[in-house]
Parts: sequence; C-alpha cells; structure tokens
Amino acid sequence: MVKARSRTARAGVPAGAPIVMAALAVLAAAGCSSGAGAAPKITTTARAGVAPTPPEKGAYFGAWVPPGIGGGPKAPSPGRTSATPSGGSSAKPAVKDADRPGMAPVVGFERELGRQLDIVQNYAGWKAPFPGDLDSSVLDGNRYLLLTWGGADTREIVQGTHDELIRDRARAIKATGKPVFLRWSRDMDKKSAQAKVHSATDFIAAWKHLRAIFKQEKVDNVAWVWCPSARGFGSGNAGSFYPGDGEVDWICADAQPGGDYDYRDLSEAVKLFMEWARGRAKPIMIAEFGVPRSYGERRAEWLRAAAKTLQDPQIKAVVYFDSDEQAEDARDKRRAFSVTGDKRAVSALRELATTPYFNPRNLPVTSD
Repeated sequence: MVKARSRTARAGVPAGAPIVMAALAVLAAAGCSSGAGAAPKITTTARAGVAPTPPEKGAYFGAWVPPGIGGGPKAPSPGRTSATPSGGSSAKPAVKDADRPGMAPVVGFERELGRQLDIVQNYAGWKAPFPGDLDSSVLDGNRYLLLTWGGADTREIVQGTHDELIRDRARAIKATGKPVFLRWSRDMDKKSAQAKVHSATDFIAAWKHLRAIFKQEKVDNVAWVWCPSARGFGSGNAGSFYPGDGEVDWICADAQPGGDYDYRDLSEAVKLFMEWARGRAKPIMIAEFGVPRSYGERRAEWLRAAAKTLQDPQIKAVVYFDSDEQAEDARDKRRAFSVTGDKRAVSALRELATTPYFNPRNLPVTSD
C-alpha cells in the first residue's frame, strides 16, 4: 500500500497551478442549454488541492467501463507517469496504461472517445478490500477515482458494529495520498435498498457516523458524493435522505432513462432532480447516465440532446455508464447502455466528451 505523502504531493498540483477554492462562483459556460437557469454559488467541505474539487468552468467527463467491454451482460453488477489529476496537456492518453491491472477496457474506451477520461468509476461491495487492482491503476495515473462503495445495514453502522471495517477503509483511502470521490450507498432511496437502509433518518445517521470516523482518521483526500436516483425525486422522496450541506461535498443522481420508457430524453430524466438541486449550493455529478440500445438509430440524437442538457453551470462532473450488465438477458435492450459496436452512438458520445465544456483540464484530443 502506498504511504501517505506530503500535502503538495498528495494533491498532485504542480507549482503555480490554480487551486480551486472551497467556495467559488460558477459561471455559465457558453453553449449551455437554454433555460438552464443560474446556478447557486458552490461550496464544498472538501479540502481544495487535496480532495477532488469542482473545475472552475465546465465539467469533468468520466465513465464506468466494466471488464470486457462490448455487448451482453458483464461482470456482476456493483452493490454489485504518476500524478494526480491536474490541468495541462501533459496528461496524454497513454496506451501503456492498458498494461496496468484492470485498465485495458478503460484505455480501449478512451481510444474510441479520442481522449483520456477525467474520472474512472469503480464499484466495491461493503466488505471488499481497498484498493483493488483497478483502483490502484487509476490512482497511479492521471485520472480521478470515483469509488462507489456499497452500503450496509444503517442501524448496525450507527450502533458501531462496523466501526473497525470503516476505520480500515478510511485509513486505506488516506494512505493512497490521492484525491478520491467516495459515493457511498448510492440509490439509497430505492425500494430495493429499504431492507438495509430502513429509513431516511437511519440513512442520515449512518452517513454522519461514517464521516465522523473518517474525520477521526484525518482523511482529507475524500470528496463525499451523495447520490440517490433521479427518479426518486418524482416517484419517491429522495430529498429526505439528504444529510445536509455541511455533510456533503457533491450532490449526485443516477439518471438512466428507465426501462419502462420507449424513448425519454435525459432532460426529462433529470428535471425534478435539477429543480431540487437548485436549492443546494453544491456541485452536481451525474454519476450514471446512458442511452439504451433499444433507441436504435435515435441513440446519437439522444446523446447530442444530452450534451446540451449537461452543459449546465451547476453540473461539474458527468459519468457515462458504458455497460449492459443491468440487462436481464441478451434481448433486453432497454437496460443495455454500452455504445461499443454502434458507430453512430460512439461518434455522438465522442462529440460530447470532446466538447470543451467537458474537457476542463484541456486534455489532448486525438483525431478520428
């Protein structure tokens, strides 16, 4: 395990590079979709230069790319040069990264996009050891790690049953010495999570318990990402699970269109969530969005419309869900989101990823 380094080394910020302040005014980027509205002034409890903080302009672009990209069900669903991310053209998409454990699918996806990802998402169960192979590979490179960590029984957490495990995880994340997005117990608002989550009150108490232990361990390289489902702001009461501005660094939503729709724009999927988010002085992350294979020739149209929706001054990170793992079988195209093999969809996603708004670190873009 990598030993913790000095704050400057941990931050990976070269001398003279601008540090994103804990509170920054968000400017509306040119090309934002009409009617996006003015974003609130953004604040975060994350430590600037040590933990991941929002770009001053634009939004990071990332993806979840499971092992063996391509059509068909994937690995089991979650829940299921060494430098940290920094600006400048030194962060070239490196073919050599493909030799690192777990990175071959990521690098293959980046080749299709024509650029390196800002964020690589990985999933870990509640008791899974950290860091895993992919985690280490990402942290050793020039990409942010978005660690989606599964939940446990919230009442057991509050009672202290899992304190040792939480403390071990906190120490392991601190020891990496790299900025980490931590998305714990995402989609906590769904009925399928109720057996472990119990209630919004229980979830909030558990969230605060985790944060208290991380604080005791002096873990300052983590940005806490609170992430219910976007649908939960319409059919449920997702907002009631919010622990409070002082407990959250990024607010987030998983915003897939939904398998019960023949066709649905991303703007419709995130509408109610975005309306709720306007009342929070936090950067937004859309951590799981994807266009279903069932949309056929309209996939490219969907992605181009999504690019306009996502160019919102409060949205500071977007993560594509390039996977078919949620599909019930090979015929289930409404829950299959991988663009691999679909030239039109790949081209449209490439357009999105290489739009300057989604490349705030000015990473090199390769030709088609």
